[in-house]
Amino acid sequence: MADIIQLLPDHVANQIAAGEVVQRPSSVVKELLENAIDAGASNIQLLIKEAGKTLIQVSDDGNGMSETDARLCFERHATSKIKLAEDLFQLKTKGFRGEALASIAAIAHVDLKTKLAGEEVGTEIKINGTRVESQEPCVTPKGTVVSVKNLFFNIPARRNFLKSNAVETRHVIDEFQRVALSHPQIAFSLYHNGNEMFQLPISNHRQRIVNVFGAKTNEKLVPVEETTEILKVEGFVGKPEFAKRSKGEQFFFVNDRFIKSPYLNHAVTAAFDGLLKEKAYPSYFLYLSIDPQRIDINIHPTKTEIKFDDEHALYAILRSAIKHSLGQFNVAPILDFERNSDLDTPYSYKERQVKSPVIEVDQNFNPFESEKKFASKYSGNLSLNKSNHKPAYTSKKNVGSWESLYTELGSSKNEANFSNVEFESEEVTGNLFEDEKITTSGNTFQLQKKYIVSSLKTGLLVIDQHRAHTRILYEDLLKSITVTAAISQQLLFPLILQFSKQETAMLIELKEALEQTGFVFARIESHEVEIKGIPNLISESEVSIMLDQLLSDFENEIPESGFKQTDLLAKSLAKSMAIKTGSVLDTVEQIAIVNGLFACKEPNVTPLNRKVFVTLSANELEKKFM
Repeated sequence: MADIIQLLPDHVANQIAAGEVVQRPSSVVKELLENAIDAGASNIQLLIKEAGKTLIQVSDDGNGMSETDARLCFERHATSKIKLAEDLFQLKTKGFRGEALASIAAIAHVDLKTKLAGEEVGTEIKINGTRVESQEPCVTPKGTVVSVKNLFFNIPARRNFLKSNAVETRHVIDEFQRVALSHPQIAFSLYHNGNEMFQLPISNHRQRIVNVFGAKTNEKLVPVEETTEILKVEGFVGKPEFAKRSKGEQFFFVNDRFIKSPYLNHAVTAAFDGLLKEKAYPSYFLYLSIDPQRIDINIHPTKTEIKFDDEHALYAILRSAIKHSLGQFNVAPILDFERNSDLDTPYSYKERQVKSPVIEVDQNFNPFESEKKFASKYSGNLSLNKSNHKPAYTSKKNVGSWESLYTELGSSKNEANFSNVEFESEEVTGNLFEDEKITTSGNTFQLQKKYIVSSLKTGLLVIDQHRAHTRILYEDLLKSITVTAAISQQLLFPLILQFSKQETAMLIELKEALEQTGFVFARIESHEVEIKGIPNLISESEVSIMLDQLLSDFENEIPESGFKQTDLLAKSLAKSMAIKTGSVLDTVEQIAIVNGLFACKEPNVTPLNRKVFVTLSANELEKKFM
């Protein structure tokens, strides 16, 4: 039998390796930015076109490379970071696998310009799909400039799997933020299609977070700091009242490297136990410093997962550090059930000396002496009525002495008016059948503040009020966005809201559709949005919550087409604007929801395909009594 095993050519092996290292344009951005950091750069510029599909360019002012190193860096497993296997457990740099540039060069056109400090000229290398086309001297500033063009040009199948420009741009921004947040000592800038998106100067951790996520982030942050023999924790957590419905602002950095760890994330969530609303996620920016020998970062191609030698200890330290910070800055309530506030020393007595109490006893006190005086005082004023033999007091002076105790009750100013007395409702006092209590009125009634029950010719109809209203609003919003604009209520004072740059960019994309639903925007800037008109169905206090929910939905599911964008917008707004479970509805509102539901095109299900109502026939009711 002939031999069938053979060695793969280098260009094929590089393309296979690229499948692990380079999944999308953001993967290239991550590798190039980390290389620039390892080169000792103090200023890094990222420039992308068409979400990185056409061009990804990273420029830095780092150490640069010699002519030989510039050629050798594109070879497989070529790296300056490690030499021995033992070095894998003492890593203090980013890129160490030696496959990034080789993999990138295998699936794109790469142009590298680099120059060492003190050299007169640098080196320029052009590579086309692992094939070196040219290498020659060039004039370039100190540092390195890497340009990656036409990603996946020789693998069309991989290019077809890329998402829309909006989705890929979002991934690029995520990678840029992760690198920028972990290195505030380096200045970063990002340009997309010639437009500046980020300009981050050299700063500290707190200023870098504020520069990335907007000025309003500063008031949300609670500092966390704890140092132990195992771990050093620094960073910030968000206040519970600013928790979001998405996990967007959650960052773990271990030795200045972004990681994902569900186990440590659970430790943070446990520290917020009892402080968060349902389905709300806390924000955190935590920087962990640990001995490199106690972690293994070589377990995943993208190096976003780390293995710790003692996760239980890290969990306990992280959880206790966050709980301590929340309590220290009066974010979490501190309860002491054994403490009596009545025993607190007043401030005015703080500096006074303690004196022993002195008890004085009157040795001549006689309790019976006062009774004798009382009897003799009224003995001359007490007479008997001969007709009925009842005692009567005739002294006006004495009568006034006891009647004066009730003068306030007799005054007209304090007459009791029982018509305004409010009695406790049955919801407070309760009754034996409180859970089964329903309020009937007209043809419909509300059950448990959640369902609307109406009679049918053949039985009963039970409608979920929140889901029904969501379906009604969803179809109305679709009509408003695509056909006719909705009515808007003008605000007396414009509403100014703070958002991050990427959130503002998403609002700019949705501006036209939002205006069709009733929003009126005065201006939309990098971190600030001014609104002067809102839809009729929502109040001013609900605008911020609704827009946060909308941005969260779009962040998790960025649509690729115009119709999907409109559909997702209508779903998100309808879900936020619909009446909630627990809202009390009068008869008119109940009938309006029933009529509005059955006027919809699809009354049976919600926009998310959840059942809106159920019917209970008379036969099914009869079976319940058998």
